[in-house]
Order: sequence, then structure tokens, then C-alpha cells
Amino acid sequence: MKKLLNTLYITKQESYLHKERETIVIKQGKEKLGQFPAISIANILCFGQVSVSPFLMGYCGEQSIGLAFYTEYGKFLARVQGKQTGNVLLRRSQYRWADDEEKSISIARLMVAAKISNGRSVLMRDIRNHGENVILSEAANKLAVSLRRAQHAQSVSEAMGIEGDAASTYFGVFNELLRGSGFTFCGRVRRPPTDPVNALLSYVYTLITHECSSALQGVGLDPYVGFLHQDRPGRQSLALDLLEEFRASWADRFVLTLINRKQIQLNDFVTEASSASKLKSCILILKSKCRLACYPIVRPCYWPGISVATPNIIRLT
Repeated sequence: MKKLLNTLYITKQESYLHKERETIVIKQGKEKLGQFPAISIANILCFGQVSVSPFLMGYCGEQSIGLAFYTEYGKFLARVQGKQTGNVLLRRSQYRWADDEEKSISIARLMVAAKISNGRSVLMRDIRNHGENVILSEAANKLAVSLRRAQHAQSVSEAMGIEGDAASTYFGVFNELLRGSGFTFCGRVRRPPTDPVNALLSYVYTLITHECSSALQGVGLDPYVGFLHQDRPGRQSLALDLLEEFRASWADRFVLTLINRKQIQLNDFVTEASSASKLKSCILILKSKCRLACYPIVRPCYWPGISVATPNIIRLT
């Protein structure tokens, strides 16, 4: 049985990571910020001005520990990757399936249906918790129709069209889920996000995309060859495919929790001259803006008989 390990998020600026015996040590100057057993870490994500020793980089490559670097605001920069794992025959099968329209749509329709179903569940959950809301109920009904259409899509382009319509319906009522916090949402905007809610969504999507990519590489699949998202140089299409199922159920619910519980404030964001909104620092952690944590953004959930940090479900599905 594969052991489920942790992801380490390093957001403390000017941190330095190195390996000390069988542990990973995080320091800032002479101050030790943390020390973790190397055997318990599956991924290390570094945001902003974070340095890593060459020896630790080599160790991560040798042990297939994911090591990735992002800007302080969550934009991907680089990844240290060791030897390719998994069976080459599995990747060959993946490529054949990706080139087969019939097999691609059989997977794509499931991904779109899962995304729509999870988005509808977020709306229905809000109705259960806060009482009847006509706007949310109407949107949930539209998503139910989109779900049935997605299950019978005959081509990838048709599935993408249905997904786009469903996303428009879902985000069209997303503002109804924000409660008395000063945050507003007028629609999904990316590249760059122009308001705090969009900035928060984009940042959390980035984190989960990394988890998806890491999980895919861990079992030997190519994260750049997908079934729903078309191939594009530099785009991790299969990781984005996998992300779709987890957007609403993980990322969106987490963002709503942060905002509605007032665990993040408007003054945690800065708007640049380009009108792009960004987090002042990557501190999406539930415990008083702590700068160092393992799996800070999710609660444990239960997988038949065991407690699992939520991102590890990607590796179990």
C-alpha cells in the first residue's frame, strides 16, 4: 500500500531549506523555522524569495519529491524533476487514448459531469445551510440540465461547450454565496484577476493543479497530454483535466470559508496599476496567517476507514 505523504508550503520570505541528516530544515538567517522528517514529505512548494540547497535539490530529484518554485503571488516559475517514474506502456496507452476521439470523449464527459455535479452541490449546500434562495435554486436547476447534457456529449468540443455554459451559470450566482464580508464577485476573470475573490480563486487553483500534476507523474502518466483540454505547448492538459473535478468541491468551498468566516480581509490584497488584484503574500493558512505549514488549506477527510489530507484523495481516485 502506498504511503500518503505531505506537501510543504514555504511562504516565509528569505527562507532557506537544506537537508540535515534525514530531515528537511527551514531557516531564516540563524533562526530555525521548522524541521520535518524527509521521509514524510512528497512535495515542497516555494513562494517568493525562498532558497534551496543544491544537496536538497539533488535529494528531491533522487527520491522523486516534487520541488516547485512560484512567485510570491502564486505564478509558476520552475520545477525540479527527477527520473521519470511509472511504466512506459502506461504512457503509450495514454497517448493512444488521447488520439482516439471516442475514448477521449468517454473520459471527457465524466470529467465535465463531475465538475458540474460538484458545482451544483456547492449551491445546494448553501441552500440547506441558509434557507431557500430563488436565485441559487434556479441556477441549481440549470446545472442539473447541464449535467444530463454532459453525460450524453458526443464530442470533446460539445463537452467543452456544455462545461462553459455550466461555468457561466455557476459563477453567475457565486456572489450569492458571499455573506456580509465586504467582498463582491461580478464574474470569473483571469490573467490577471481584477478583484480579490478572483485572485483568491486563481491562487488556490494553482496549488491544486500542482497536486494533480504531482499525482499524475507519481503513477507514471504524462500531465501534459489530456483528454478534455487540448494540447498546447507548456500547458499541463491532463493536470487541468483532473483539476476540473476538484474546483468547486475543494477550491471554491475553501475560498468561501476563508471569506465568510472573515479569515481573510480585503486589506490582505493589493491592486496594481494594471488593475490586477494580488494577495500581498501567499498566506492562505487557517491558523492566524502562519507562514509555514503542511497542507494548510484543507481539512482531513475520511477514505474508507482512514483519515486522509484532502489532496491525497487525488492519489486514491
